[in-house]
Amino acid sequence: MSTILIVEDTQDNFDLIEDALDNAHRLIHATTGLEGLAQTRVHNPDLVLLDMGLPGMDGWEVVQCLKSDPETRTVPVLALTAHAMTGDREKCLKVGCDDYVAKPIDIVGLVATINRYLTHAPAGSVDC
Repeated sequence: MSTILIVEDTQDNFDLIEDALDNAHRLIHATTGLEGLAQTRVHNPDLVLLDMGLPGMDGWEVVQCLKSDPETRTVPVLALTAHAMTGDREKCLKVGCDDYVAKPIDIVGLVATINRYLTHAPAGSVDC
């Protein structure tokens, strides 16, 4: 069973993802960027779903910290964001995210993306 850390401050979004994954994975929930960083180091998840619009330390800062740390840089990070304008996907990838999922979340697409990352080894680390 894979471990997925969901860093999301909106409970409804977390609940939606939790229901869609239907106990197929061990889920850990963090609601702030700092908590997400700490939970990544403690639990060593197989994947991080990261809300980019977190209050305080936002997802942009979190992914930069994760990808600059040798202990966490290979953990795939999927950006969850309401930023769905032209260029936003590229911005997420440039800062270090491994993939991008726009909100509102297409659950079928999200589950397919999660499965793709959990059934294949990461292609390599991304330096910030």
